Amino acid sequence: MRKNWIAVASAQHARRGCEEPGSGYMQVCHGKLAPLRRVAPGDRVAYYSPTLTLGAKDNFQRFVSVGVVREGVPYAFDMGGGFVPYRRDVAYLPAQEVSILPLLGQFEFVEDRQRWGYKFRFGLFEVNDHDMRLIVRAMRADLAPPGF
Repeated sequence: MRKNWIAVASAQHARRGCEEPGSGYMQVCHGKLAPLRRVAPGDRVAYYSPTLTLGAKDNFQRFVSVGVVREGVPYAFDMGGGFVPYRRDVAYLPAQEVSILPLLGQFEFVEDRQRWGYKFRFGLFEVNDHDMRLIVRAMRADLAPPGF
């Protein structure tokens, strides 16, 4: 059964994963393998960016990309300098970045409006079809590709 995920990374890092058409990837929780093992081919993933750059306090708070996980398994990728994170391949859809703020009152995963950011601390969490459709529509993503 296909699942829906929200992954969390700075906009700079999330954009890097989808900048080259046809060769997109996802990387979560500072490159850890375990979270990526929960994700399967055909699953849908939306990237939420609380900040523009890692460690910033700029309240960017936008969804920056959305796509479908491709066939294959997580793999290690040497980024140099001794950093070897795990990745999964993703087919990203053409989409517009969008603020999360107008969507907060519509999300089913938000249990408490005052603490809506709590789940994002996990770096990767599952959401239902309703919430993923809200994100996809808000981002004006092309719904024609398989998986959506």
